[in-house]
Amino acid sequence: MVAVNYVGEELWSYFNAPWEKRVDLAWQLMEIAEQLTNNDFEFALYLLDVSFDNFAVGPRDGKVIIVDAENVLVADKRLIRQNKPENWDVWYESKFDDCDKEACLSFSKEILCARVTVDHNYYAVCQNLLSRHATWRGTSGGLLHDPPAEIAKDGRLEALLDECANPKKRYGRFQAAKELREYLAQLSNNVR
Repeated sequence: MVAVNYVGEELWSYFNAPWEKRVDLAWQLMEIAEQLTNNDFEFALYLLDVSFDNFAVGPRDGKVIIVDAENVLVADKRLIRQNKPENWDVWYESKFDDCDKEACLSFSKEILCARVTVDHNYYAVCQNLLSRHATWRGTSGGLLHDPPAEIAKDGRLEALLDECANPKKRYGRFQAAKELREYLAQLSNNVR
């Protein structure tokens, strides 16, 4: 017997939603990435399978929900600090993976479990859901495709998404993710 619960439409069904809705969903996804990475429990939950099908949007409240948490790695940050494995306090930057498949991520379980500061969740959300590198069901461009002209012209959104997905600066993804969360919150407030 299998029990299932309908929690809403999958994120994919919002791929061509109005810009305002997609901005709100993108902000929520970045907030989820932050909460799973840095929380009061000192456990990082790293999403290893990030695709449009693994998230849904609540029909009443419009909240993004993780619906497939089958591939999650749990890292105990307190234990890492206590045991101090080699390079435990060196920030870990996930490597950009420009593969030909949908929703691909590169990661090392050993490293994710041995470092305190890791950018994996930001990388996964930016690369597989938000940026121009995101491909799914024959589409590309990510959830934030085709921004309004005034946002596209200023170039900030594209630059933040690119740095979050494929950083050019050392530790660039950490800063880009922070700025992207703030920028999406600002855009989301402007459209509400």
